[in-house]
Amino acid sequence: MMEKAQRGSHRARSFLYLFFILIVVWLALTSSCQWQELTVGCIISLVLALILHKNYLALGFPPLSVKRILFSVIYLVVLFKEIILANIDVAYRIIHPRMPIKPGVVMIKTELKQDIAKLILANSITLTPGTFTLDIKGDTLLIHWINVRSEETGEATEAIGRRFEKYLKVIFS
Repeated sequence: MMEKAQRGSHRARSFLYLFFILIVVWLALTSSCQWQELTVGCIISLVLALILHKNYLALGFPPLSVKRILFSVIYLVVLFKEIILANIDVAYRIIHPRMPIKPGVVMIKTELKQDIAKLILANSITLTPGTFTLDIKGDTLLIHWINVRSEETGEATEAIGRRFEKYLKVIFS
């Protein structure tokens, strides 16, 4: 009985957060506060939230909360920053006369438990130039790295995965 009430609470919260996020996205995309556009945005956001909030928890995502949304935004900023830094690093390696690269495959460990969290970590690593996730097996990710600094799993984990994992732990806990 308690579990059913808790699921209903998660659905209601997911609906409200999803509706709020959709309204914010609508406002960002339209850049207008005219009543006609606000009305259409509210109607579309309401319909989408009604349809999608039930599927949100079925995908394995945790229930939405302000803390998770805040950490998701911080995570996106960190990801964007890491993508820019990795682009600069790879560009330097291409332009440098000796092309200082030492490619190789390393293994990193993750403390993430949910499959969706591991998938997001793997995709984040792949999005940063110079690294590519080859495989995920249990709590181990196989990564191709353009400049292997250490083949030791702990050091490779610190260099590649921890910068993303610390935020994903909070989001998916």
